[in-house]
Amino acid sequence: MSALFEPCTLREVTIPNRVWMPPMCQYSAAPEGPDAGAPTDWHLAHYGARATGGTGLIVVEATAVAPEGRISPQDLGIWNDTQVEAFRRITRLLSAQGTVPAIQLAHAGRKASTDLPWKGGAPLGPQAHGWQPLAPSALAFDEVHPIPTELTTDQISEIVGQFADAARRARAAGFEIVEIHGAHGYLINEFLSPHSNHRTDAYGGSYENRTRFALEVVDAVRAVWPEDKPLFFRVSATDWLAEGGWTADDTVRFARDLHTHGVDLLDVSTGGNASGVRIPVGPGYQVAFAARVKAETPLAVAAVGLLTDVEQAEKIVANGEADAVLLGRELLRNPSWARHAARTLGDEVRVPEQYLRSV
Repeated sequence: MSALFEPCTLREVTIPNRVWMPPMCQYSAAPEGPDAGAPTDWHLAHYGARATGGTGLIVVEATAVAPEGRISPQDLGIWNDTQVEAFRRITRLLSAQGTVPAIQLAHAGRKASTDLPWKGGAPLGPQAHGWQPLAPSALAFDEVHPIPTELTTDQISEIVGQFADAARRARAAGFEIVEIHGAHGYLINEFLSPHSNHRTDAYGGSYENRTRFALEVVDAVRAVWPEDKPLFFRVSATDWLAEGGWTADDTVRFARDLHTHGVDLLDVSTGGNASGVRIPVGPGYQVAFAARVKAETPLAVAAVGLLTDVEQAEKIVANGEADAVLLGRELLRNPSWARHAARTLGDEVRVPEQYLRSV
């Protein structure tokens, strides 16, 4: 058996292979009304196709813990029980195909309330279902985004509780793994980085203060999440700034802290918190950050970022650079990428009975 198709067990959950799907927003939920934030038929078909294609783990896209935590009005949410019922259709389908269902819990912070990407992604006002964004500091992401409202300590505590409530609902919806979104310039990432966090209270300044909110969220989620179920955390390992930002050294230190607080795997991405930076994008450009966390901390890690080739993915896992690979664009292009990879590597090809003629 290839390394890519070895099962992976975290706590009491066994994932059948190391080909995983990262969270990728579909911007396809209703923006308002009783079904706002709930997954639709599009989501059922989208995730179901990747499950029938043999993907071992699917992380459902960034799902807001509160209405104002959405990136766009069309984002998914899990702040009420109507949404829970809609998610159950997805978790049942994924589980029936042998795929482990996971969900990413998120708050968009100062990058909230924007239009659909294919419509330009500009900030939206109240006349277009928009709202006032929140952030650790009253600093706009760029010259286009509005200045967000700086959170009070009471509001910070409220958001911590929203993450915990969302985790409870995620379990009720049938998810086996929860991932906390701490990357890409959204709220938790904004607290972590000195580039976006200029607070002078207990949530700003020192490394310990800037990581306080993230660890409070982790503790609150871990307290309500079943002990036998894994908890993931997605991090941007660097802001890609020469100075004044979050760094790879910070990520390694933070990974050790996350481990002591009950996180089981670090999903290692980069960037998104500083506008106008140059990122050296290329095949596997983020793998080195995952490999460093893997080598220097007790945490399991997943690598992501322009991973497209079967042999490339196999090498990353076989060499111990990461415990799994998350393939975004490739799984959008080819929902059956895992089946293709298994065939290429000479492994058993897992297919639904209805698709046996495809083997």
